[in-house]
Amino acid sequence: MLLADVAATSEAVAATRSRLAKRALLVDLLRRTGPDEVPVVARYLGGELRQRRTGLGWRSLGSMPGPAAEPSLEVLAVDAAFERMAGLSGPGSSAARTALATDLFAAATATEQRLLGGLVSGDLRQGALDALLLDAVAEAAGVPLDAVRRAAMMAGATEPVASAALGAGSPEAALAALAGFTLTVGRPVRPMLAASAPDVATAVAGLAGRPVVVDAKLDGIRVQVHRDGDDVRVFTRSLDDITARVPELVAVVRALPVRTVVLDGEALALDASGRPRPFQETASRSATRDAELAAALELRPFFFDVLHVDGRDLMGLPLSERLAVLDAVAAGHVVDRVVTDDPATAQDAFTGWVAAGQEGVIVKDASAPYEAGRRGGAWVKVKPRHTLDLVVLAVERGSGRRQGLLSNIHLGARDPAGGFVMLGKTFKGMTDEMLAWQTERFGQLAVEDDGWTVSLRPEQVVEVAFDGLQRSTRYPGGVALRFARVLRYREDKDAAEADTIDTVRALAGRGGDGTGG
Repeated sequence: MLLADVAATSEAVAATRSRLAKRALLVDLLRRTGPDEVPVVARYLGGELRQRRTGLGWRSLGSMPGPAAEPSLEVLAVDAAFERMAGLSGPGSSAARTALATDLFAAATATEQRLLGGLVSGDLRQGALDALLLDAVAEAAGVPLDAVRRAAMMAGATEPVASAALGAGSPEAALAALAGFTLTVGRPVRPMLAASAPDVATAVAGLAGRPVVVDAKLDGIRVQVHRDGDDVRVFTRSLDDITARVPELVAVVRALPVRTVVLDGEALALDASGRPRPFQETASRSATRDAELAAALELRPFFFDVLHVDGRDLMGLPLSERLAVLDAVAAGHVVDRVVTDDPATAQDAFTGWVAAGQEGVIVKDASAPYEAGRRGGAWVKVKPRHTLDLVVLAVERGSGRRQGLLSNIHLGARDPAGGFVMLGKTFKGMTDEMLAWQTERFGQLAVEDDGWTVSLRPEQVVEVAFDGLQRSTRYPGGVALRFARVLRYREDKDAAEADTIDTVRALAGRGGDGTGG
């Protein structure tokens, strides 16, 4: 299949808001996709490359050559090119990677270049989210949607499920293939996810008086740990295997009084007082194989759910029953929690845990099963909301549904000594009206345009919410926003009234928001 077919479908999907129309476009493409091409096409439609890291960044895209006149790229050849880039390392690898990328983009038409750029930058705003892709796989294969969704939850990925369903040859064979995806110790499942609520009272009220489990939301990394005898494997939220990097977690689970177990939880580093260390330290520790860092910074696991124990699958049981099993098998390594139907009690727990340096709480329906891969109403997270008034320093051109608009904004805090200090970028929280407004507004403020990024006069103030701050070597201020999203543009403030980098650093130093100790 030509990459042009995928690119055309991606742009058509981005151009419509109709879920039915999007699904029809995806179904048509999937039915034309060869069995060996399904994993690549499925991942591209989901807005991602198959390679976790290619070494290319958004800056690389500004120097790519002009488009080809006619399409020639095959999807498998494109995947192979990115695989070669991902495999490069050592002296000369940067130049070799640039040469491969240049050749790839030179052979791509304008439409294909937009697709490739979105895949590389992670900003393919096409609306073909994973759930919609699973819908399309079910229709294209002629099987019930529930069967496809269940298989994807158990497989932990869409591609193998799409391949099994679309390559089976008949709906009956596809159903049989999908039934083969079950909870298997050693193979990660998609984690259950939480919706959000603005405050604890709203989260508790949303569960309509049912018994509520309130867990501390720890400021660590999500881990799913599988044990089969002495074989222990540790996976992240994105299902990456980090077992070799976290021997201390392996040791803890290997010592539990079970033969087989699958646990869901968080891992984090604590300081001498028992407070969580900066999130950046926990994240760096989990991402490195450096023996000295591993010895100096120990991660501790805290589990909040159990999916399987000693041959018994528990995912379909109510949370209250799973927690009874969890307390029995993982005593001493369980997340703090309270069980209540009183909003005031839940609020007290929230206040205490946030003061102790944690992120907030997860309010859970005690009667709910574990719904792998789902973000439903059974789990609801509540975090304290931080906001800052910052200045827009630059803006990037949009792609996909935002083609022709100015989208991703660069955020800066005011430096009392003069100028502004960049803290990060975001395209989240922007309504269509806001995008249209900022495209016109930033066109008036533009001072330089390299074809991708438009530098601006630092005049426009924007109010952003964010989940925390983390240490950063990328930005000159030494800190970066975590999960920033736009709340509103402040027409009532000028840049001289924006928050300062000193304010940001003071917030970081107070702890409990991603950097403080």
